[in-house]
Amino acid sequence: MPTVDDILEHIGGFHFFQKQTFFLLTLFSAAFTPIYVGIVFLGFTPDHHCRSPGVAELSRRCGWSRAEELNYTVPGPGAAGDAFARQCRRYEVDWNQSALGCVDPLAGLAANGSHLPLGPCEDGWVYDTPGSSIVTEFNLVCANSWMLDLFQSSVNVGFFVGSVGIGYVADRFGRKLCLFITILINATSGVLMAISPTYTWMLIFRLIQGLVSKAGWLISYILITEFVGPSYRRTVGIFYQVAFTVGLLVLAGVAYALPHWRWLQFTVTLPNFCFLLYYWCIPESPRWLISQNKNAKAMRIIRHIAKKNGKPLPASLQSLRPDEEVNEKLDPSFLDLVRTPQIRKRTLILMYNWFTSSVLYQGLIMHMGLAGDNIYLDFFYSALVEFPAAFIIIFTIDRVGRRYPWAASNMVAGAACLASAFIPDDLQWLKMTVACLGRMGITMAFEMVCLVNAELFPTFIRNLGVLVCSSMCDIGGIIAPFLVYRLTDIWLELPLVVFAVVGLVAGGLVLLLPETKGEALPETIEEAENMQRPRKNKEKMIYLQVKKLDVPLD
Repeated sequence: MPTVDDILEHIGGFHFFQKQTFFLLTLFSAAFTPIYVGIVFLGFTPDHHCRSPGVAELSRRCGWSRAEELNYTVPGPGAAGDAFARQCRRYEVDWNQSALGCVDPLAGLAANGSHLPLGPCEDGWVYDTPGSSIVTEFNLVCANSWMLDLFQSSVNVGFFVGSVGIGYVADRFGRKLCLFITILINATSGVLMAISPTYTWMLIFRLIQGLVSKAGWLISYILITEFVGPSYRRTVGIFYQVAFTVGLLVLAGVAYALPHWRWLQFTVTLPNFCFLLYYWCIPESPRWLISQNKNAKAMRIIRHIAKKNGKPLPASLQSLRPDEEVNEKLDPSFLDLVRTPQIRKRTLILMYNWFTSSVLYQGLIMHMGLAGDNIYLDFFYSALVEFPAAFIIIFTIDRVGRRYPWAASNMVAGAACLASAFIPDDLQWLKMTVACLGRMGITMAFEMVCLVNAELFPTFIRNLGVLVCSSMCDIGGIIAPFLVYRLTDIWLELPLVVFAVVGLVAGGLVLLLPETKGEALPETIEEAENMQRPRKNKEKMIYLQVKKLDVPLD
């Protein structure tokens, strides 16, 4: 009996139906961007200082400019330019007293302003921004700055839990049902987050978004790859991720047009309600239906695909069997990932590379939001470099291979981070160029680990291997905000030095993995263990035997 892949060869592996479905689901991929990296705009931290009662009235009476008001009433930076004193401390002065003059009002209180006592910001802060963010609305600065880290980490906790739990539900109850449930929950929680009255409620709804959004993105990815023929899957998978990059560009424009975080959150959430209309456009996966012994429903969908593609369905292809038939059912376990030496080595290296890709990708975006001059342009330009990253992968993986481009991309990202940390601020153009190079490198590494992970495990533990290793991506996402925001308090460029070390180590470890270019997917543990050993010697031996046999015949 034919498989789905056999039928797709006759009715079209990537014709009208697949192109239409691919276009619809790439829009869904682009809409995932604000959840994954929206922290750059939602959690933007502008320059700020303590609000002091009476300062505004004194400034109006004296006719001070903005710069004069800050110079007279706000403490200067601490030792080595530390901004903490300026942003999180205020002079313990009663600014309402009439004895204060308009020219250096603190001169009569102390010979040196540094001798005046400083206290905490008890009356809130003044933010130097025309818009708003969750930082300015809920005062997530100074002693409360860790709450911004928690906000971004919560969505990654949701990614981690949701990908495992909802992934099981999708395999049990179907891709389509699970996809639309996640879309509905994601859209609803996104709107509720936009109208949350307190930080706690906002955090809860962001966590819920994390629980369903990445899982929905992965289900959409699985759906499109199950609808297309085998020769199109890799390209379709890469361009599905390119759609995410398009979402980055759109997000930068929308954030620039809507500098207030509630309106921004509401606007980027609304498209998710439109995706509910896909229910009447996208059918269930025939492959999943066959795996559930629902062949009649699968055939109805295949006939629908054939009709959409304008291709006849031969009578000989009217029955189906699963794509993979296994004579002996094997039950995978976590121990299988560490039981044998080569698979154990690959598991640890892949886990580290998933972790590295997430930390560097999210970390570089968050660091750019702290260090960039123009957050919108910097975000836009750095997103543009993700396009050549995708095309470089497409043109190298089947020519050069996987291992060397993957290792090089990690090393380029690490080297760029190290160089960027020590480039002077007055060479901003060079700093931005090197940062974009690092962004392109880590984007390549992220997409490569997605492609190669499945090629290094035998069939019966392949899904488990991908699940366990990729879970480190979410762990990296949980750690990244604390890593970026806390280390920048010590030195603005310190996160880049850490990223450099992590990226360079990842590149070196990739070279210890076997090359999978032109290799069949391993079916057994033995085949996976022998992937490291070159097969050229065996091929040469067979060739020499044939040559010896040919000599007498001549």
